[in-house]
Amino acid sequence: MIPSRPRRLPPSKGPLAVRALVAALLAWSVASSAAAQEKTYELTEDDQWSLLAEKDPDGEAAQLLQVRRALGIDEPRRALNLVEGFLDRAPFSRWRPEALLLKGDAQLALGDEYDALMTYEELVQKYPGSAVFVTALEREFDIAKAYAGGLKRKFLGLFRILDTADDAEELLIRIQERLPGSTLAENAGMTLADFYFERRDLFMAAEAYDIFIENYPRSTQIDKARLRLIYSYLANFRGPEYDAVGLLEAQARLRELQAIRPALAQKVGAEALLVRVYESDAVKMLQTARWYLETEDPISAEHVIRRLVEAYPDSIATLDALRMIPSILSLMPETAVAAAPDYAAWREAKLGLSPEQAAVPRGIPARPDPIPGLHEGTPSNPPGGPSELPEPTPSASEST
Repeated sequence: MIPSRPRRLPPSKGPLAVRALVAALLAWSVASSAAAQEKTYELTEDDQWSLLAEKDPDGEAAQLLQVRRALGIDEPRRALNLVEGFLDRAPFSRWRPEALLLKGDAQLALGDEYDALMTYEELVQKYPGSAVFVTALEREFDIAKAYAGGLKRKFLGLFRILDTADDAEELLIRIQERLPGSTLAENAGMTLADFYFERRDLFMAAEAYDIFIENYPRSTQIDKARLRLIYSYLANFRGPEYDAVGLLEAQARLRELQAIRPALAQKVGAEALLVRVYESDAVKMLQTARWYLETEDPISAEHVIRRLVEAYPDSIATLDALRMIPSILSLMPETAVAAAPDYAAWREAKLGLSPEQAAVPRGIPARPDPIPGLHEGTPSNPPGGPSELPEPTPSASEST
């Protein structure tokens, strides 16, 4: 019997296989780590990490990273040259909005804010859906505030002598149109209203504050807008010879403020302002009555005084009107005087006169005394006016 040979087992591959697997995993890990190290991330404003640039000197993101670094170390001229070269080489790059923003920032850092404004406008108009759209509007808002504050534009790139009021106004309006309902639009609306108010364009200031109150009723600046609106209406009234619409609007806004914010109304002295409006409107009506007398229309003057006494019985203008009324009635026909209210009772109650003193004379052919205050603040009487009535010429029969 032939003895059997011991069978040779093949060499074990277990340790080698494990070593190879470990080596492969290690190489993959190192490669992944190296690949990860070649990428640069930045933390965005919404706390998200975004890929900034790969470690590729020819990559577009890396080129923009060089522009940012130049701006960071205060080299705006170098940054502008780099970004202009990038825009020329890559007119259809997906990084173009970011490049335009960097170009505007470089121009702004060089003091050329108007050129920067044109660059931001190109970004806003061509790329409204980009991630830097709001950032560009914020840059424009900063420029608009500077222009509204009095910053002049450069002439020939040297001297700041060009007015920028129209530019500031247009920018602040555009920002509100492009980003309605946002905090940036709210700030732009208030800046625009303050711009009009400080330039004493009170009609436009009232319009701007009124729009602000309507668009942003929950704003933290709503009280300021309400008060500035009232002040604009009051300051827009130029005297009794002019339109009184501003007075009526101010009165309505003051009463509204007393209803919704009584503490604020008391703090700003709403009652005193209402008294001022009350007296100013009464003086305007009295001035209208005097104007009718200047034009030889005593009947219209009496009608205005009647409305004055009924609408503003406690005003100083009412007292002056009641002192004038006897002379006015003396110029009116008997039928018109008979239809007039009981001015004697009003004079007795308001002026504190006795019944004899308060009585209104009837049927007087001419005014005995000049009307008090008639010519104060009014133009001189035209020829043939109430103060220069011609003497009647006797007829031939009367002469005989």
